[in-house]
Amino acid sequence: MIDSQLIWESLPKLLQGAALSLQITLVAAVIGLCVGTVLAFAETSRSRMLQAAILAYVTLVRGTPMLVQILIAYYVLPQFGIMIAPFWAASMAIGLNSGAYVSQIVMAGVNAVSLGQLEAAQTLGLSRTATMRFIVFPQAYRIAMPALGNELVTLVKDSSLASIIGVVELSKEASIIRSHTYDAFSILIAISLIYLLMTASLTFFLKKLEKRL
Repeated sequence: MIDSQLIWESLPKLLQGAALSLQITLVAAVIGLCVGTVLAFAETSRSRMLQAAILAYVTLVRGTPMLVQILIAYYVLPQFGIMIAPFWAASMAIGLNSGAYVSQIVMAGVNAVSLGQLEAAQTLGLSRTATMRFIVFPQAYRIAMPALGNELVTLVKDSSLASIIGVVELSKEASIIRSHTYDAFSILIAISLIYLLMTASLTFFLKKLEKRL
């Protein structure tokens, strides 16, 4: 049976953990969007060496578990003198992972832009950088908005992986409460509803944004 009293008493701690989950999501989303945009722009280059390097990065990141990447950021980097706090290690790893996916999403949007617009830009004498900045990428982002929104919703759920290195976000907070009360069912139901509320609210907001765009 669901212990509603336990859920009510645990709610402040769970909401505190949810707030940290959203912070991880926000930082990772910013990193992912920046990295993904840079990679997508670089991928339009004619340099085969650069394209090969981007392909290697995307393949490596997408082909290995995010959990392993978080562990590497937290446990391996300090061996090279790079000390990172758990929150930032998790956010960075999740963001860099997201960047690989975002780059492919943005590239799909770039490829969807009409070739005639690129030819018109060349006729007007615009540089490649100006063409990408003012013509291609604004349209690419609008085209890719649904997929980018899905990636953002996924990041909310992926933030739970930060618990593996001790970040007390929502799932870690639930784990602590569960270890004290031994009531796994009630707590897991509670955090499931909180995650559902966060993702549903975010999806609703993104749908409104898509319509405005």
